[in-house]
Amino acid sequence: MPGRNTLSIRVAAVRTRQQWAIFHQLPASIQSESQFWRRPLRLQLRQMWAPRHPFFEHACACAWLAWRDGQAVGRISAQVDGLHAAAGFDDIGQFGQLESVDDAAVFEALLQTAGDWLTTKGKTVLQGPFDLSINQQCGLLVDGYSVPSMMMMPYNPPFYSKRLEQLGFESAVELLAYRGTPDYQTPTTVSRLLKRMGKRLRIETVKRADLSAQADRMREIFNDAWSQNWGFVPLTESEFKHMVSEMKMLVRPGYVHLAWLDEQPAGFIVALPDLNELTAGLDGRLLPFGGLRLLWRIWRKRNRGARIPLMGIVRRHHQSLAGAAVSYALFEAARGPLIADGVELCEQSWILEQNQGMRAMLESIGMQVAQRFRIYQKPLPA
Repeated sequence: MPGRNTLSIRVAAVRTRQQWAIFHQLPASIQSESQFWRRPLRLQLRQMWAPRHPFFEHACACAWLAWRDGQAVGRISAQVDGLHAAAGFDDIGQFGQLESVDDAAVFEALLQTAGDWLTTKGKTVLQGPFDLSINQQCGLLVDGYSVPSMMMMPYNPPFYSKRLEQLGFESAVELLAYRGTPDYQTPTTVSRLLKRMGKRLRIETVKRADLSAQADRMREIFNDAWSQNWGFVPLTESEFKHMVSEMKMLVRPGYVHLAWLDEQPAGFIVALPDLNELTAGLDGRLLPFGGLRLLWRIWRKRNRGARIPLMGIVRRHHQSLAGAAVSYALFEAARGPLIADGVELCEQSWILEQNQGMRAMLESIGMQVAQRFRIYQKPLPA
């Protein structure tokens, strides 16, 4: 049976250019009053759904808007990823792009629609949010509402989790965002460990001009490093190259490093200035002058926040002193340029709650959990 007022809500697939414009605009309509929500670039939102995006080489998706009395009051997507199924998750379908006014009936109608579509695809579990995959933006903010999320990290009002749980959704996994100053005091034990590694461990700085040439090596490290993590789906060659092309404009000298252990690739790290901070006041627009303002801010290095969105240590070094040394060495290499650029706050995200090794390492250099995100799931009716 539909919930209260559900019958007055019409959920329709997004088809036309005008409907897509409303779909992309809706988060601003719902969240613009929050001082902590940050508007992403409109170009990024459009590119995410472009048919040429490499995600759609192995996935399909549908988007919907919820309407009441001629007004858009919510949105959602559902997606089926062929690589997700190949990784052993054939029964799981995903939802994402969730935005809604604070109305239980709207949430119910949206998630019912997404679930029905996934049922037709043979899925028996509904899981999310993912925008649009686990290798993009994912999770629902459930703690840490009093700080703005950094680039490529979600932000939503507190009532979102309440509405999902009212509909029977439960936590599948918890994701953490750690924050701290890059100007930390290196622990004595870390200094000793790095000294002990000696010439076995070498850190190579990757210049912006060399990013494309190093993309395959970094992708191989990433896919190996994350292969045993919850929900892992490998990044394809085209996806990683697309990611690198998006990062290139933001990469500054000393923000990307490769680690070599015994002359074998052992790990890498990518730090980026917080794009959300750099685009403040642009209303998500690059035209007519937003692009020039953004380039000026990047060149002037006028930001205090940075995020580490990509990091990986090859699996054979997990749970070892050598792996710990690689991780610390990468942080040590990246923090100098961050400090030199005036960065005061650095975020490492996301981190699985059960990843005790990485959590202990981050806490040893003074970083603390700033935000918690949750992936929800619920069985779909037979």
